[in-house]
Amino acid sequence: MNMDDFIEFCKEGNPITGEDKKLHGLLIQNSYEAIRITTKLNTSSHSREEIVDIFSELTGNKVDPSFMCFPPFHTDFGKNITFGKNVFLNTGCSFQDRGGIRIGDGSMIGMNVAIATLNHGLDLETRNTTYPSPVVIGKNVWIGSNATILPGVTIGDNSVVAAGAVVTKDVPENIVVAGVPAKFMKKI
Repeated sequence: MNMDDFIEFCKEGNPITGEDKKLHGLLIQNSYEAIRITTKLNTSSHSREEIVDIFSELTGNKVDPSFMCFPPFHTDFGKNITFGKNVFLNTGCSFQDRGGIRIGDGSMIGMNVAIATLNHGLDLETRNTTYPSPVVIGKNVWIGSNATILPGVTIGDNSVVAAGAVVTKDVPENIVVAGVPAKFMKKI
């Protein structure tokens, strides 16, 4: 399997076990590529246009010129992130994107937000297997600083995730959630 086929394999949501040396080797190779690109992003100053170009290289897709990120930014895969228009990432975000992260138009992601898309098996026999589940963030979503979004979560359009929240289940449109785990606070 070449790297392009491997990336498609990951985008399809296939699990990977540590015992599959071929797939695990491709995963490590891709992760080091993501580290190389994010190191370039994070270790020197860049114009907004240069940051858009770096994210286009990282994701393997053209990122809209309206995108904005204040580095540092970290990811362990990079090739399964999709940004809409006018998306803003504040400093310190960490994305574990092998399972897929889609961020809709006009969404703002606060400082130090972590988005995870992988779970490990619970049983000892499957603990070294990672199971991907995508995270979908709708349009005009605001995610506050230090929030954590767990695998498989969808956040509906126009919703707000309060700072420090841990989102473990889907968030409907037009509401505010807060807490650990995140719970409904109010309708917008």
